[in-house]
Amino acid sequence: MTLMSHFMNLTGYSRIVSELIIDRLPALGPGSPNSAMRPQLAALTVEQAFVGKQIANRDTARCCLSALWLWHDFLDESHKISQEIETVDGSYWHGIMHRREPDYGNAKYWFRRVPRHAIFEPLAKHVVFAGGKLTGPAKFLATIETWDPFKFVDLCEAIARGDSSHEELARDVARLEWQLLFDHCYRKAINAPPSN
Repeated sequence: MTLMSHFMNLTGYSRIVSELIIDRLPALGPGSPNSAMRPQLAALTVEQAFVGKQIANRDTARCCLSALWLWHDFLDESHKISQEIETVDGSYWHGIMHRREPDYGNAKYWFRRVPRHAIFEPLAKHVVFAGGKLTGPAKFLATIETWDPFKFVDLCEAIARGDSSHEELARDVARLEWQLLFDHCYRKAINAPPSN
């Protein structure tokens, strides 16, 4: 069973952001912070992340900083930023961080603040499988028309409790979710049109 995804196109991001987004399959749980990246992340400002671009939405620009910390498994640093952003995008990043923590109830609390999101349908559309049957909490991925963050939280929780039959698939879905949400926030921050 495979998810039809590829690593994101980094064209259009600043050089420093492109260098921070390394190709990896992130953990569903807390992971291990990439200490080699801490100095770069700690020194990164919104202005540096968007060098040469006019920032139209500072909150979504800050979401990108939260996302970059999360990409490198620095959950506390990501949380510190996302919890201060009282927007749908900020709540989405906050929910992902708590899902990874893992604090599944708290993740769902934050996802309730994201009733609809621009990435829900593209994310569902990219979840395409080749062969095999999905069972248990992963079943929803076979018939998905729009993204359901609550069912994905349930899947992550089942995996954390020992049902690892769909772990690689879930990690791939989580990576795609991060990529789409990051791209959405980066473009929204500079008032650029959505990517196709």
